[in-house]
This record gives sequence, structure tokens and C-alpha cells, in this order.
Amino acid sequence: MARLTVQHTTTYRYRQPVAFGEHRIMFRPRDSYDQRLVAAHIDIDPAPTSLHWMHDVFGNCVAVARFASRSDRLCFASTIKLDHLPDGALEFPISANGRRYPFSYDQEDIPDLLRSIERQYADRNNELMHWARRFTRGGEPIGTQDLLVSITRAIRRDFTYVRREEMGIQSPLQTLKLGSGSCRDFALLMMEAVRALGFAARFVTGYLYSPARDGAVHRGGGSTHAWVQVYVPGAGWMEFDPTNGIVGSHDLIRVAVARDPAQAVPLWGTWTGFPSDALGLNVEVRVTSETAPAELGAEPRRASGVDAPSAAQPRRNA
Repeated sequence: MARLTVQHTTTYRYRQPVAFGEHRIMFRPRDSYDQRLVAAHIDIDPAPTSLHWMHDVFGNCVAVARFASRSDRLCFASTIKLDHLPDGALEFPISANGRRYPFSYDQEDIPDLLRSIERQYADRNNELMHWARRFTRGGEPIGTQDLLVSITRAIRRDFTYVRREEMGIQSPLQTLKLGSGSCRDFALLMMEAVRALGFAARFVTGYLYSPARDGAVHRGGGSTHAWVQVYVPGAGWMEFDPTNGIVGSHDLIRVAVARDPAQAVPLWGTWTGFPSDALGLNVEVRVTSETAPAELGAEPRRASGVDAPSAAQPRRNA
């Protein structure tokens, strides 16, 4: 077990004092059998007039901040500590009826899984479907775990990871065409690909602990991270990180799950002022371990890309 500390700071800067609308903050990890939250604290400057917590429709912890003062700077600084006991890769107790693909989910589970099985992005020419079926060995029975691992590792091997500086997320077909993307793009690609094969899947956002191992580090460290959960009978929601080829929750700190990436933005809010007032934002995420000899540190940097920011760019109120 490792005791991990995550320090996550997002700072917005403006040319002159502006007014702030409501901001929704999704930094607090989900308690589970493989990660136990020990402490959580958030500092907001300027201080909000109110800060209340809620659970969203997926059970994620969300803090809602409201402001009355104006400022040329808005900073969110979160510090969390948690004990991390990840699943071992390839150690999932899959039920007998789910060990080979294709399989059918239990009738009692289907009503709850249906929205996670439904595809959310257009694939009119079945390009994504054809790509996903490449891993099914021509429709012959294949180990369910082998199939999901193959897709995870193929994305890690065949696609180029990039930190994009523009806002937004690529559609799965865009990622297929470009052969490159951010961690969120890869998570969305895998999520829609396995949905095309009939799996229930959902998007996960959180943090990545990236210790140096043999001179290498994980891709996507130093910022918020994204991966996929796939529901497998007997094993439940299994973690797959196609950016790094990780199977299981090793080095992954789960914060929120959602049906679509737009529902899992770590920080979102509005401000009122002239568009030219926005000077951008800086994001710093640092994940350290009290038991591991190595740690991940990231220098503060200007961030406005998909996997890089921990916040959606504030927009001018209508």
C-alpha cells in the first residue's frame, strides 16, 4: 500500500478585476476498496461567499463555489492524501459466463448498464466498428480479458500521444484518422470502441502517479488524467488506461466516472468581463508517494489542452 499525496493547483489570470459566476470543482477522489481518502483540503482565492458539496448523478463528489468579489486572479489549490492499494493486473475474477467473448450481460443488470452500452458518437460508415472488430479474431470466441487488454495495448502502441493546446476533445473517428491524441481522446476512443462490441463502458478522470521505472515514466503525468472502465461479469468495473497500456488501477487515482467526457470536467465555471481580459491559466499537478522512492513532479505551465488542463476555460456570461 502506498500513501499518495496529490497537490493540484489551477490559477486563472485576468487583465483587470472581473466578476465570477458559479464554479463546480471535481477534485475529491472516490473512496473505494482500492483507494481510501485520508484527508482533503481546498483553498480558493479569492474566498467564495459559499461552498457546498453534493453528489452528482454518477455519485461523484462535486463542490460548488459562488463568489461576490471581483479579482484579476482566481486560484484553486487542492491537497489530498489517500492510501492506494491497486488491483493487480490480470487478476480479475471474471464469471464463467463472461470469460469468453461474445457474451450476454445478466438480464437484471442490463437496465442499469444500458446507457453505458449505448454509443454516443456517430459512426455512419462503421469505421470504428470495423477497427474494434479487428481484435475479435473474426468473430470466433476469444477470452474477454484478452480482447480488452489487446485493445488497450494497441492504442498505446499504435497511436501517438500529444498534449494539445487547443480546447475540446476529438471524436473517436478523428483520433482514428489522425493516429494521435491526448489521454482523453484515447479514453473516448476505447470507450466507444468497446461499446461498439457490446460492452458497458464509462469515462474516468483522475490523477496518474508516475514513478520512474527503468528510466521511463507514464505518458500523461503532471496533469489530470483520463482512462476507461469496462463492466465485466464477476469482475465489475475494470480499469483500462489506453494511454499507458495499464490494466487494473495501478498508479491510477480515480476521481470521477461519467457516461461522457463532458460530464467529468474537473473544474468548470464562468466569469463576466471583456474577452480580452482573459490572460489564460496555469495548472500544476504533483503526485508524490511516502513509500515509493520516486515521484512525479511537474513544473507550472500554461495549459489549455484536453488532457493538460484541470479546468474548462472560463467563458464570458451571456
